[in-house]
Amino acid sequence: MCGLAGILGAGSRTPNLLQEMAGSLAHRGPDDQGIWRDDAAGIGFAHRRLAIVDLSPMGHQPMESGDERLVLAFNGEIYNHQALRVLLEAERDIAWRGHSDTETLIEAIAAWGLEKALQRAVGMFALALWDRRTRSLQLARDRFGEKPLYFGWVGGDFVFASELKALRKHPAFDNPIDRRAMRLLAARTYIPAPFSIHERIFKLEPGCILTLGTDAPQHPSSSPPVEGQASGPLRLERYWSYRQAAMKGLADPILDEREALEQLEAVLAQAIDGQAVADVPVGAFLSGGIDSSTVVALYQAHSPGRVKTFSIGFEEAGFDEAVYAKQVARHFGTEHHEHYVTSREAQQVIPTLPAMFDEPFADSSQIPTHLVSVLARRLVTVALSGDGGDELFGGYNRYLATSRVWRHLQRVPRPVRAALGGSLALVPPAAWNGLAAALPSGRRPAFFGTKVQKMARTMRDCSTLDDVVATFLDEWAGKHSPVLPPAAPPAEAAFDMDLGPNAPDVARMMYCDAVSYLPDDILCKVDRAAMAVSLETRVPFLDHRVAELAARIPLSMKIDGGTGKLILRRLLYKHAPEKLFDRPKAGFAVPVGEWIKGPLRPWAEALLDPARLEGDGFFDPAVVRQRWESHLAGRKDSTQALWTVLMFQAWLAENR
Repeated sequence: MCGLAGILGAGSRTPNLLQEMAGSLAHRGPDDQGIWRDDAAGIGFAHRRLAIVDLSPMGHQPMESGDERLVLAFNGEIYNHQALRVLLEAERDIAWRGHSDTETLIEAIAAWGLEKALQRAVGMFALALWDRRTRSLQLARDRFGEKPLYFGWVGGDFVFASELKALRKHPAFDNPIDRRAMRLLAARTYIPAPFSIHERIFKLEPGCILTLGTDAPQHPSSSPPVEGQASGPLRLERYWSYRQAAMKGLADPILDEREALEQLEAVLAQAIDGQAVADVPVGAFLSGGIDSSTVVALYQAHSPGRVKTFSIGFEEAGFDEAVYAKQVARHFGTEHHEHYVTSREAQQVIPTLPAMFDEPFADSSQIPTHLVSVLARRLVTVALSGDGGDELFGGYNRYLATSRVWRHLQRVPRPVRAALGGSLALVPPAAWNGLAAALPSGRRPAFFGTKVQKMARTMRDCSTLDDVVATFLDEWAGKHSPVLPPAAPPAEAAFDMDLGPNAPDVARMMYCDAVSYLPDDILCKVDRAAMAVSLETRVPFLDHRVAELAARIPLSMKIDGGTGKLILRRLLYKHAPEKLFDRPKAGFAVPVGEWIKGPLRPWAEALLDPARLEGDGFFDPAVVRQRWESHLAGRKDSTQALWTVLMFQAWLAENR
């Protein structure tokens, strides 16, 4: 795992600028630094290395191909690079300098071209490639977006980097905050690709290659490039599509459950085996849930020694899963390490979040993710995680809830539904809460009035399943967004649920999460939280061979009777007793909603001060204050909505 940055334009010749950009990424690569420049072409790369495979100087980057035509700056891992070497050696004579996967990749690109090389590669990565012959730059990102890559225009230069902090080192950086991105942030708690928090700076989308020539710095754009459409000197192409994989899977399902289970175990074990290879210590995160436990089960089953596993626990009731992780670890016989985190320790992470995540990001599980990364980094340099299981195998409760809601709503004619929903939405939450108070305490729903109002607004506003999903995932659905000035979110960031006309609703929602929530929230969170302490994370479920197989497994083998991830459970139960996992699904969370009403209230009050909000000019003070006071009074749990505003305000203060 590494960090990369670069400049195409006159700025590449600025003394020490590339060094400063590299220095800002030192946490991503503490083992080595490399700078490469071609002043005549006006191109420069900066690289920081976290040595994982081939710890010798032969893995130094940026790296040139053997024929000196190509220059590569690479962040990531190619898990099948030894197999690719065999293929290359069958085609040509290659004088290998070392045994790094970076060298394998650049020679594969030299032999087959970038697109074909990436299609043959199994891995996670972000890269920048300069071709001396064609004088062209190519940027690429892995299939699911495990590794980040930003690009855009600063001053008169085209720039790119693993993190925004490297771009801010450019002396001409003055890119304004993008209000479109803020609207998306307020709704979703993260900024989805291709947008970033800054205008004229974008995220490269997963599975894509961006190609540009030396005239790119002269053609800045305020809109992201679109696949297959002319965008000045930039060309965006997709070398792998999860939509195509999902549609092929629906068209060619595995009908025999035994066959599906056998294939899943084989391909997932193959992915784990490949990702467990490194020249440094490797371990795994273990929460005790289905996904991480399945990864650990297969990892330990195929490991010659005891696998190192890591989990953290919390003092607060309802937030501690460490006891379950310990039981699972004991069953599998791993070398387990746990750490119980105090509220004070967790809260001390919060001031570091703006710099760690580099743009506003408000999934509060960022805190425990960072803390378990700190624990793991004491003993290993690489950790496998169970992320991706929910999106590929139907693990989120909302898949069932949303499809059920939409099924009922469809039975009511749209005009009637809209009129009834509009009327119900006029009833204040306090009135609904009063009705709920008549129920016995054990059957009284929490925040009943708020939930009824949200359902009423869904009835009033939603015409399609896409609308229902957007409403469920929008923290300000049916209300005025707090972002100033009021504006609709950009069309380019609409939820993508297109799997053809006959795709099941749940399959469409799973696909939507896999191409948006997964890369832009989950994978972003894990990358930043772990790389802050120079820990590489690997995600076996996102091996594209696993994902393509998962797409062929019918929904009936994934979700039934209110239970998700059925086939994963059956795989896990081959290695561990079901009773170890007989408990409700839990998230990796901390009680920030209570903290901001208690020990963190002075911090929150300062950031949400109406005068401060008005002076900054990004949020409507009255709208935010109303939500804040309702939260403090216990009338409505607005943790997510408020945490997003707080994270933006903290980020703004850090970067002012």
